[in-house]
Amino acid sequence: MRGHGFLTRWLINAVILLLLPFVMGPAVEVTGVIPALVAAFVLGIVNALIRPVLIILSLPIQVLTLGLFTFIINGLMLWLVARLVGGFYIAGFWPAVLASILLSVGSSILSFLVRDRSGE
Repeated sequence: MRGHGFLTRWLINAVILLLLPFVMGPAVEVTGVIPALVAAFVLGIVNALIRPVLIILSLPIQVLTLGLFTFIINGLMLWLVARLVGGFYIAGFWPAVLASILLSVGSSILSFLVRDRSGE
């Protein structure tokens, strides 16, 4: 996965985003493959640019909650993406937090399976 890491991660996140409505029901809506690909791409950019700043700014509460506040930040990032990308809808903040947890778990599992099959 070394040479195609970004592309692979992007596609994995898009697949997970497409599966979220089946797990979460009407709280998450993805209208097709293109909105899922765009949302996964925007999520990657948001996670690369905005998320680190929020993690640093929330460092005291991160320490206080033993890092659990990261779930809130991840949900906020996913909710922001849902507000920016047409065709990708999340019903509210708490569904976004749950969706971000499912996205993280699903992405980790699929990344492990893809890496395991490629022999690296």
